[in-house]
Amino acid sequence: MKRRHLRGFDLKQINGFTSLIGVDEVGRGAFAGPVVAAAVLVNREFLEGRWALAKSGRVNDSKLISATEREELWQEFEQLAVEGKIHASHGSASVEEIEQVNILGATKLAMRRALAGIYPPEAFAPAQSEPDLFSSVEERVAFTPSVSARVLVDGLALRGFPYPHAAFVEGDARSLCIAMASIIAKVTRDRLMVALDRQFPGYGFAQNKGYGTDDHRQAVLRLGRCREHRDSFLRKLLAMRVDPGQMNLLTTQD
Repeated sequence: MKRRHLRGFDLKQINGFTSLIGVDEVGRGAFAGPVVAAAVLVNREFLEGRWALAKSGRVNDSKLISATEREELWQEFEQLAVEGKIHASHGSASVEEIEQVNILGATKLAMRRALAGIYPPEAFAPAQSEPDLFSSVEERVAFTPSVSARVLVDGLALRGFPYPHAAFVEGDARSLCIAMASIIAKVTRDRLMVALDRQFPGYGFAQNKGYGTDDHRQAVLRLGRCREHRDSFLRKLLAMRVDPGQMNLLTTQD
């Protein structure tokens, strides 16, 4: 059922377009590290092809499959990209950018960077400013987008986003290309957090991936923040920080 469900959703969404681009992000709710987004372009030939028919049933929202399964699928996606059957890209927004433009702005920035690795926003016609009936032939030709791709984004519609898109809540559990993007984003970010664990030991980044687990909270209270922590996410927690000798008196809170 899962295989038919994910493929079937995308086969309906691609009607009228030559391709779909699924977009998803990870790391939005973490205490530390960047937010990472990925974009995956698929066409009808891929959706009706051998790999999608035989193997897409293994694809799901990255949170619902194991780390081993994600890594295995990553390798398969790489091979599909080498063969030209899909196109994939990822982008990120740093901790500094998260603090500057807030997490929503940083999420849109990461998604834009991921999409730009496939097509620039100029390749799509503006969602508004459609020419009226009195426009010249030249104006109508100029208005025609250079690509016929539909962008599918996981979550709510993004205001002020330069790419026209359709948004789907829990899209990573509904759409094959969004689910593929969620896996690429998750594997990319997990690898970054493992590298940051070596650079900033003591916080357990390799295990918690920067999320606010109990162990991570206690490490922040004990060690303070590092430069990969998001200050705006830690204000409430750091207000609780006291002398390490009094740690047994602490109770953490959400």
